[in-house]
Amino acid sequence: MYDLLVKNGTIVDGTGAPSFRGDLAVRDGKIVAVGDASGPARETIDAEGCIVTPGFVDIHTHYDGQVSWDQVLAPSSINGVTSAAMGNCGVGFAPARADKHDWLIQLLEGVEDIPGTALAEGLTWDWESFPDYLDALSQREYAIDLGAHLPHAALRAYVMGDRGGDHLERPSTGEIERMARLTAEAMEAGALGFTTSRTHAHRSRDGLNIGTLTAEDPELLGIVGALRQTGKGVIQLISDAYLTADDAFATAELQLIRRLAETSGRRLSFTVQQTDDSPDRWKSIYREIDQMVADGLPVSAQVAPRPIGAILSFASTTNPFIVARTYRRIAAESASIDARLQALADPAVRAAILEEHAAFHASEGFIAIITRGFTRMFRMTDPVDYEPHESQSLGAEAGRAGVDPAAFVYDTLMEEGGRRLLYMPLINYAHGNLDDVHGMLTGNHVLYGLSDGGAHCGTICDGSFPTTTVALWSRGNKAGLSTPLERLVHGYSQKNAAHVGWYDRGVLAPGYLADINVISLDELALAPPEIVQDLPAGGTRLLQQPRGYRATVKSGVPTFSRGAWTGRTPGRLLRGAQAFG
Repeated sequence: MYDLLVKNGTIVDGTGAPSFRGDLAVRDGKIVAVGDASGPARETIDAEGCIVTPGFVDIHTHYDGQVSWDQVLAPSSINGVTSAAMGNCGVGFAPARADKHDWLIQLLEGVEDIPGTALAEGLTWDWESFPDYLDALSQREYAIDLGAHLPHAALRAYVMGDRGGDHLERPSTGEIERMARLTAEAMEAGALGFTTSRTHAHRSRDGLNIGTLTAEDPELLGIVGALRQTGKGVIQLISDAYLTADDAFATAELQLIRRLAETSGRRLSFTVQQTDDSPDRWKSIYREIDQMVADGLPVSAQVAPRPIGAILSFASTTNPFIVARTYRRIAAESASIDARLQALADPAVRAAILEEHAAFHASEGFIAIITRGFTRMFRMTDPVDYEPHESQSLGAEAGRAGVDPAAFVYDTLMEEGGRRLLYMPLINYAHGNLDDVHGMLTGNHVLYGLSDGGAHCGTICDGSFPTTTVALWSRGNKAGLSTPLERLVHGYSQKNAAHVGWYDRGVLAPGYLADINVISLDELALAPPEIVQDLPAGGTRLLQQPRGYRATVKSGVPTFSRGAWTGRTPGRLLRGAQAFG
């Protein structure tokens, strides 16, 4: 008898091969038959009219804190993800001495917009070393499987103390050797790999640059040499190469990436996006990656399926008026969101904030776009339109009405009792459409990533990337550009799994782990995010519910049914690579 039988679906098996109609049978957590799988089963899922895919593998999340208090691990788990990698971008909570706990919380609060109060209350800190951290996680159960990278910022502070948080400080030879030894220890204990950050966007809550920003060759090559020594792990990093208009800087960063791949001998991926300041940089980076691969280096770009967009609201973290002194005072003094919204409804407060906003001027950067980019602010529709036209913007609406755009945006944000959400595409939208995103997604050496599940709680809501990838690009964007469904599913299953060494999943075939999604493709869509207060200490986050997932199965156990958690937690910590069989 089978434990589970999925009947009558269209099977998209994760390999990129053409889909076919058939059944799928599961026993003891693994797939035992695909195609014709008739016979009795303890549980049956009717997949008529649905596609059946492997569970999605998200290689870029930040659940490093959330794993301490949450078993469900939404938003990834509610978007078809059954396996996830955390500890990306060089940030995380291990290794950590007791006197660095508050410092690490401030770093994650600033870099990844995770409420510090939630982290302070929710983190258990039943670890010091990275192996200790893995041991602690191994005692917990989740709705999905998890693997963890060793983060550079935490490692640097652990070895260098306070100096490790200053990117201008250089480690001694002895400190580099110790970081390398701890890296080897982490790989042997089951770390997925080593991650680092080289972007000015990553700052602590106090506005200080991340300590890894300008790490030099002796430090970086010394650390990744431990990956070659152990023959284990991957490298993930973010660099400002994609956003710069400075050709020399971009070239230097790409040369460093080449040296990291050569020294480590391991697979390496890094963030590639599009910014307004350098809208075609991604194309030259792709050419460099092509050359690296031609030279035998396993280097990939991590890309996103839609714009990286800020969610603007008076009830969450970010809006155009955060620069106004009166707004900041109210936000700091309000005991609750409702109290803040009540104060903002006062006409005198409105007038003061608008006056202060008008006096603020930022010439460039994201703060200029967020405060003045009225033609990039859009009401969130249901389902969300991730390719809105400028004519739909609040700036365009204000122009047609002949009113001040800032006042118009303020009043719009006060709709729905002050809980109106606006969508503002910041990255991957330089030309006002998704044509370039299609180009990035269909490049030769790309990985689907950058969802940041578990992070950016009050500003960005991109843990739903797997849903967008399948729903939007299987149908096509507004220019008619699309990607075959089989290729999209392959990217979020077998390809991502293989990159981090998880060879036991990502394919619907006998012998593979029974991680499965049953999806009504016609219904697959994303509702606007909701503002919820379900983090420790009453912390607020944005949570976006998808539609169209009929069932998600983890290791043969149904974990979600029509979007609702079944209460079951078959997910576990994954230590390093996982062999097939």
